[in-house]
Amino acid sequence: MNTAPALDADQARTRLHELTVVDVRTPAEYASGHLPGALNIPLDQLGRAVPALKEAAGRGDLLVVCQGGGRSESACTQLAAHGVRALNLTGGTGDWAARGHTLARPAGAPAKAVWAMERQVRLAAGSLVLIGLALGLLVHPAWQLLSAAVAGGLVYSALTNTCGMAVVLGRLPYNRGAAGAPDLETTLTRLRDEAGAGVGTGAGTGAGAEA
Repeated sequence: MNTAPALDADQARTRLHELTVVDVRTPAEYASGHLPGALNIPLDQLGRAVPALKEAAGRGDLLVVCQGGGRSESACTQLAAHGVRALNLTGGTGDWAARGHTLARPAGAPAKAVWAMERQVRLAAGSLVLIGLALGLLVHPAWQLLSAAVAGGLVYSALTNTCGMAVVLGRLPYNRGAAGAPDLETTLTRLRDEAGAGVGTGAGTGAGAEA
């Protein structure tokens, strides 16, 4: 399995002013707290952003971010297939925050943070397994196939470094309709404008912006 070139949180912090930071989480996760200057391009919409990201990569390094590093590594792999080199933030936004680095929030974002997608997937998968087992005992043994299907899906997810359940959950209204999070077209317009100006999205929001 190919591994994308990476920076850890401390390395990324020192270079933030020169990086174009792309957050591939859902809009709701992004609104809950993101790296300063990061642009939100959800993973399932990455294909639409490839031309703009290719242009951005031509003027400087891209840093791709998610919550824990898995989705961003998948995004880096997708971009590499289109000839776009990108760096992955190891440990993701979670590790960035754990090291005491500042997280930004859009104006108007809800005070209550949405669960990270990894946590949502664990809840959904665990719930489906329990439902399948319970119905298998109380209604009909065939319901246990639901638990088996979820288990198989988790194994496939680990082997392929993809997650179909995360894609489905990411399309639910509470993950999409985050107050304060810009829509994709607004984000792409900003990315193109900054490409024309020759500046990175992290400019002015690096180490000097933190308390």
